[in-house]
Formats: sequence, structure tokens, C-alpha cells
Amino acid sequence: MPDAATAELGAEFRGVAEAFVAVADRALAKGASSRVASSELERVLTAAIKLYAAKAEAEERFPAPVSAEKVTPTEIVLVVSELLRAADISLFDLAMWYRRGERT
Repeated sequence: MPDAATAELGAEFRGVAEAFVAVADRALAKGASSRVASSELERVLTAAIKLYAAKAEAEERFPAPVSAEKVTPTEIVLVVSELLRAADISLFDLAMWYRRGERT
């Protein structure tokens, strides 16, 4: 059973996530993605990836990391390709890890 501090953290995260999604949606709707600093987006993606990985490892399950109906295959491939480049991971390395976790 989560303690009060853990419950508070969950509520705080929900609020921050809702605010981020709202700002991102507005930037996209206005065609203003170039107004978002790359360094800030890097910080957000880095934190999100680290949190997702820690949660998946702790719970030993791998839920879908994105809402598939809200992103296009092109958007997914673009981001995944850049993530692989950033981490210097080859497609061979990726293939070895691909079946590691079962999606729940």
C-alpha cells in the first residue's frame, strides 16, 4: 500500500504530465514546435525514458510507452532512430534486445 508521500508524488506527476501535454498540444496546434528549445525537450525526453525504464524494470512488465493512436509510424521511427544514434546502438544491438520484455 503506498504511503502518503508516494500518493502525493503520483498526484504531482499527473498534474505535471497534464500541463506538459497541454503545452505540447498548443505548440503543435499553432505550428510552433520550433519555439520549444531542443535542450528542454531533451531534458523532458531523458527524464521520461529513465522513469519508464525504471518502472518497467521494477514492475517486470513493459506497458506501451506511447498511445499508438496518437502518433504516426513516421514519428515513432524518427524518434527511435535518433534515440539509437544518441546511445550509439546499432540495429544488430537492438535486435538482441527487442524480444527482452513482454508487452502487457
